[in-house]
Amino acid sequence: MAEDSLRKAAADAMKAGEDVSRRVRDLTLEALRNRRFDREGIRETVRSVTEGMASAAPASAGSLRQAMGQAFRGMDEALTKSVEAGEQALRQLVATGRSISDHEVKEALAGLKKIEEDFVATVSKVAESANERARPELRALVERATRAGTETGRQTAHLLKEFTFTGLELAGQFSVRFAQMASGVLAGMADALEKSAAEKKKTS
Repeated sequence: MAEDSLRKAAADAMKAGEDVSRRVRDLTLEALRNRRFDREGIRETVRSVTEGMASAAPASAGSLRQAMGQAFRGMDEALTKSVEAGEQALRQLVATGRSISDHEVKEALAGLKKIEEDFVATVSKVAESANERARPELRALVERATRAGTETGRQTAHLLKEFTFTGLELAGQFSVRFAQMASGVLAGMADALEKSAAEKKKTS
């Protein structure tokens, strides 16, 4: 999804006024699955979604706070899925025994650890140039996330605590394989969520 299309989709999700969190989560996941699994791709996605959110901020203060909070939570949920996808990809690569070095695994874990930091920093950066209605709310969300953390950060902390690696051998092209596999896992997660949403609509 192109940046302009992503911004518009995020704005439309805000204007919908219902299921904002789910809408933002789904469009964020869709954007992430179509980009390379790396920090730049994630930052670009967060930036475009946040800009779209800010451009469609409701005029009512109460509605604004609620909608922005839901949208931020939707992005957080999508990025949590990214961390989970990275974890699954890493475990699969290690399990296959494809010559991976201890250093490469640590680098991959460090990259996953940066997702929350990049998420919050990007929203903070967008806040500086956002309109007067959206700016205070975005800053409040950043402050809250900095103080209390995000679900993305909690998932990453769990991963770093749980993940162990032993008997790994040196390998080349690890980052490429890891990014490709993580993208594939993330696409599967996005498909599963879409299928679940479609089934719920049929039964409702």
